[in-house]
Amino acid sequence: NLMFDITLHAATVLSTIVILWPEIKRLICGVFSRTFNDEQAYILKLIISMIPIAIVGFALKDQLNAMLESPYILTIVGAMLLFTALLLAFAYYARPRQKESISYRDAFIIGLSQALAAMPGLSRSGTTIATGILLGNNKGIVAQFSFLMVLAPILGEMLLSIMKGEVVFSSIGILPLACGFMASFIVGCIACRFMLRLVQQGKLIWFAIYCAIAGCVSIISNFI
Repeated sequence: NLMFDITLHAATVLSTIVILWPEIKRLICGVFSRTFNDEQAYILKLIISMIPIAIVGFALKDQLNAMLESPYILTIVGAMLLFTALLLAFAYYARPRQKESISYRDAFIIGLSQALAAMPGLSRSGTTIATGILLGNNKGIVAQFSFLMVLAPILGEMLLSIMKGEVVFSSIGILPLACGFMASFIVGCIACRFMLRLVQQGKLIWFAIYCAIAGCVSIISNFI
């Protein structure tokens, strides 16, 4: 049910806002400055990073949804998880010199990686964070950027679905919606905080191992 799916997305967005509220508050306050400042520059970079996923969303949404119905979807997901594992491992061992801030060029390239992560099984956070690190950005900064850059696309997709009339309000009860919302919000808060800490501590290799195991299990299960 699309309404249930949108409810879960809304809870995930809210959990990200709660965890990153100090940074979001700083950006909101900076928007109202009459002079161009670091906060406005950061928001502009976020907007630039969202352009690729917006194009993919409008141009390839039906094809991506059709891919989910493929009989080989578990193999596709497994292959993308293995690719995520390789990317994360490469970012972990490459250790490029870190920059002070994310550039406009890097923001767009990270946005391209987010668009690529529309493929089923390709971890969005893992792909964008690994890309940012390989470009030489600070681990903590790029992790925070990765979580912030997805808020608008999710909210945009939710609004678009509602405007198209795709949401059915009567086919699911309030209690299942409330339970789903709370579960998604709580897990979202835990996952967001855990992921930020994992990246800041430089332990991406454990995420890579997890993706590799999950990828192998997915591929094998397609043939069982």
